[in-house]
Amino acid sequence: MTDSRTTDARDAGMRLRELTFGAMAAAAVRAALRLDIPDNLGESPETAEELAERLSVDATSLRRLMRALAAHGVFAEQPDGRFAHTDMSRLLRSDTPRSMRHVSLWATEPWTWEVWPRLEDAVRQGGSVFPALHGMEFFDYLHQVAPESAETFNRAMTQSSRQSAEDVAGVLDLGDARVVADIGGGQGLLIATLLERHPHLRGALLDLPAVVAEADPRLRRGGPLADRVTLVPGDCRDAVPVSADVYIIKNILEWDDASTRRTLGNIVETAEPGTRVVVIENLVDESASLKFSTAMDLLLLLNVGGAKHTHESMVAAMTRAGLEIGEVRAISPTLHMFDSVVPPRAGAARSRQGRTAKPAADPVG
Repeated sequence: MTDSRTTDARDAGMRLRELTFGAMAAAAVRAALRLDIPDNLGESPETAEELAERLSVDATSLRRLMRALAAHGVFAEQPDGRFAHTDMSRLLRSDTPRSMRHVSLWATEPWTWEVWPRLEDAVRQGGSVFPALHGMEFFDYLHQVAPESAETFNRAMTQSSRQSAEDVAGVLDLGDARVVADIGGGQGLLIATLLERHPHLRGALLDLPAVVAEADPRLRRGGPLADRVTLVPGDCRDAVPVSADVYIIKNILEWDDASTRRTLGNIVETAEPGTRVVVIENLVDESASLKFSTAMDLLLLLNVGGAKHTHESMVAAMTRAGLEIGEVRAISPTLHMFDSVVPPRAGAARSRQGRTAKPAADPVG
């Protein structure tokens, strides 16, 4: 009779082996994408030889790669040796709704293999290892040294933002709002989605000049939403020159504590009492996808010295800024929404009638 403790120890050993060989799984997914396997495998199962001929690769090596991926649920090996798609492998196709193709490429870019072994150093010193490794800050490196990686990053963020925009729009009640401002909203996928869903809304998008200059075509001059949105170039850490009924801040409060304080403080300083401030973030402690959230948290540490928030730290940051927090809810497996309002100011009760987006800076587009 086998001792249960012996079985548990064996299971633990197997899980640990799989964990320590985890880099293989990431590399295999990247190889599959770079070889364009997901897009080339059709709905009917195929042999490795058939795929290899079409892809102009070695059939034996391709079979080994497919077998390794199938062990993780990416593709499925049939009893006759043919390979078929699974739900996971379909998410790597370029034509699949909610595709994770670009996100998966971004997570396995060449620089990632250089920074992960430095995690020990990041933990010892409590900050980013990227400048010491490459002689410059993370985003400077992407744009000056690795433009292909920067393009992959942009595509991954667009892909991720498109998916999360639908999640946010599906739960965010904007029936009483007239003007919504997306602060640090990138190219404006979220604000565009909200404007399309709510025809009565006007919007404002604030981000760095180079970012808003490349805003979603729907928001730029000549686009179908251009007459309902103001594009404002600026840095939310310096000022938020936008008047709105609802401010949305999504996934930008994770770089460092100082940036978080400045951004929230600038919004509270600008907004009138009673204005809603909606913060949307990945949490590192309350998530249906903790393995993903904790991995992103460590990657932020390595790259820029940032950190994902916990529920407690997010509430604390918003409370310090003077916001009154209301409902907190999960809106997807990886995102939480914190709804809050700017409280009344002592001796001040400014009228909210006839409000429009009035940025101090000249609009773009």
